[in-house]
Amino acid sequence: MTYASTLTAYLLSATALLADPAGYALKTFNTPHQDDPIEGAIWYPATAKGAAQVVNQNPVFYGVPVQQDAAPVSGQRPTVLLSHGMGGNYKSLTWLGAGLAERGAIVVAVNHPASSTWDFDIRNGMNHWTRAQDLSAALDQLLADPTMGDLIDKTAIMAAGFSYGGWTALSLGGLTGNVAAYAAHCATYGAKSSHCDDIANAGVSFADLDAALWDASYKDPRVSMVASIDPALHWDLGDSHLSGLVSDVQLIALGEGEDRLFATDFGPEGSGFGAQLPDATLRTLAPASHFMALPLCKPKGAMILEEENDDPVCTDPAGADRAAVHAAIIDGLATQLGL
Repeated sequence: MTYASTLTAYLLSATALLADPAGYALKTFNTPHQDDPIEGAIWYPATAKGAAQVVNQNPVFYGVPVQQDAAPVSGQRPTVLLSHGMGGNYKSLTWLGAGLAERGAIVVAVNHPASSTWDFDIRNGMNHWTRAQDLSAALDQLLADPTMGDLIDKTAIMAAGFSYGGWTALSLGGLTGNVAAYAAHCATYGAKSSHCDDIANAGVSFADLDAALWDASYKDPRVSMVASIDPALHWDLGDSHLSGLVSDVQLIALGEGEDRLFATDFGPEGSGFGAQLPDATLRTLAPASHFMALPLCKPKGAMILEEENDDPVCTDPAGADRAAVHAAIIDGLATQLGL
């Protein structure tokens, strides 16, 4: 399904449904598999009616209004484990965490060590399984939290993510990797795949990766649904890799044709992964492009990034509406959550 002509309608409908700004709390999670605790945050429906404050704003991106440390609304809620992309951070998905919380969900996200903005090492970041372990550990601690634990509906836990985080979500849902196949994919396509190009430019060898760990299952049995936005690493997977995946899966593609990022393309022009999941919900948002899952850009955002020789993450395709794309993603995930 393509939302090319209906994104504005989604934006209007989502705006009409907005409740009070989401509650927001910073968290630190202990993770035995990491050297140090990791930073994260939770968004949740809040009872407070006080003035909201804008968080996670910078010269390039707009922030999002929240009620920081407000009291949560009582009653059990579906919960989302949210994973950022390679080189991203949980703050960049505040629009999604807050948007889902305003619809009634609890959302938890973390900065994944070795693959986040301020802790980036592509060699160690390729150990994708540690990201799933990060969020499983965060869920353990959230369930044990005296304030939030009783508010989590343990029958409605979603793993969601963007880009590399989209794979993390699928991994939590039971999909397993195939490092030999992904190495072959990169050998075939090289620079055509931006992820393969980044790996090669960093001097990372697939031979140095631990195949047993890469190909193992990191399924969290508490996860009953997956929403994956422009996911990575899904090339050349077989039935054995799909057999453990939960049945409730939503895949969201950002862009069509030349606007589609080849490394994350799960359609027939890419990996074909979408066709391997006949029961999944497949959505294409267009006009759009991969980086439109990042926050809303300020007017000078694109110029600042160009001056810093950074990725053009604020340069959207002609006719694209980033706010409307965000609203469509929020609406799709909220519908899957039953909200």
